[in-house]
Amino acid sequence: MIEVKHVTKKYGKSVAVEDISFSINDGEIVGLLGPNGAGKSTTMNILTGYIEQTSGEVIIEGYNTLKKPRKAKKQIGYMPEGVPLYTDLTVKEFVTYMAELKQVDKKTRKEKVQKILEQTGLQEVENKLTKNLSRGYKQRVSMAGALVGEPKILILDEPTVGLDPKQITEIRNLIKELGKTHTIILSSHILSEVSQICNKVIIINKGKIIATDTPEHLENKVNNNNCIYVTVEDTENKMETIKDKITEIKNIEFVQENEDKTKQYLIEADKDIDLRKKIFSEFAKENITIFEMKKADTTLEDAFMKLIEGGNK
Repeated sequence: MIEVKHVTKKYGKSVAVEDISFSINDGEIVGLLGPNGAGKSTTMNILTGYIEQTSGEVIIEGYNTLKKPRKAKKQIGYMPEGVPLYTDLTVKEFVTYMAELKQVDKKTRKEKVQKILEQTGLQEVENKLTKNLSRGYKQRVSMAGALVGEPKILILDEPTVGLDPKQITEIRNLIKELGKTHTIILSSHILSEVSQICNKVIIINKGKIIATDTPEHLENKVNNNNCIYVTVEDTENKMETIKDKITEIKNIEFVQENEDKTKQYLIEADKDIDLRKKIFSEFAKENITIFEMKKADTTLEDAFMKLIEGGNK
């Protein structure tokens, strides 16, 4: 378990994070989100023990990071952004070196390194130099380095950045599998990824935590509008007057014109109103052909933007 209690980090007069508190339970996969400069990296560096907080307390699996730093750090495997590897080492040499740094028992070191290579799908490239690997394999090597020493907690900073779609899927599946046996903190700018992988989200902005909840709850909290996307053919420009025909419509917003000359609009109504029947009926009367109609579902990205914008006002 991770407990962060009233943590503040200052650099002179500048405050990077201010009085943040949260807890992460064993077995959770938690997404740490925020815009650039929000305090994500500072928070992750404090958790890993790379930097010390100015005030407050961090407890990692029962160990205070300032009072018992070695024991606290032993609980954590860290995969930094940018995949920093020793390029003149082979994959197996790098993972073995990480095992030596983390003081894995010599008697079982070779066996445990091989197990991690298998777990991360690196057996086929274990004798290749890390500098000759694809970006996807480099990410796996960095994750293998984080897994050495059997840490209970994994902290992954942008684990899929720069990967192609196939590699992204492979790394995501690996993270989900690791989530069965580890507590994971995941920082990512890809919000759809966080929504798929994480069962809790912590959003930080301007050094303060503005939300802690499940992705589903965050999406539902900001889903106050009843909105429908409609794609239509409107040769007579009747959409300009449709709001007068359907009084329940609060707002009509033009979204885009498509290559086939159809146009997409966003129609908003009160929350308890179902506009679909009236749209079909009135659009037919006005000679507006409907090509597509779909509900505008709220995503984690929508929730994130609304929470951030609300905090900036």
